[in-house]
Amino acid sequence: MADLLEVTDQGRLLTFGVEDLLRYHGPGSPAGVALAFKVLQRWLPLPVGGAPERREIAVTTAFRGPGARDGFELVTRAVTEGRYVLDATMERPDRGWVLEQFVFRITYRGTARLLLLRPGFVDEEFISLARAERSPADETRFTALKAATAKAILACAADEVVEIEP
Repeated sequence: MADLLEVTDQGRLLTFGVEDLLRYHGPGSPAGVALAFKVLQRWLPLPVGGAPERREIAVTTAFRGPGARDGFELVTRAVTEGRYVLDATMERPDRGWVLEQFVFRITYRGTARLLLLRPGFVDEEFISLARAERSPADETRFTALKAATAKAILACAADEVVEIEP
């Protein structure tokens, strides 16, 4: 189904909806969770031969958000098993400071795909607050922005949120 992520674990089919990822992560970073869901949703049709083996999926990214990390972890177990790598050299300054960290390389059985967040889902205010020491008022605003961003991401098809770089 399009609203579920399907992987296998030792041949057993596992399915994850966005609500599973949100429950696993908790309420802290719903936009990051939504992004991980859409990145995986965009990528998962690419491997040939059905649902991929989750423990063979590796994720390398410049994005440091805990929601995305936890979303990838639940589906792939890549964090626990050392296949999730934060790599600042993947940053893409050519995309501008708002989008430069939203770069994800997913590797499966020797084949890698580079996925990028499309413009329009995060803005300067979001990134500025994410990187700042926040006052209580800033924290309230950032919490609202994270919820609104998650809602916007989840309202779109994966190919509208995430592009695959050739």
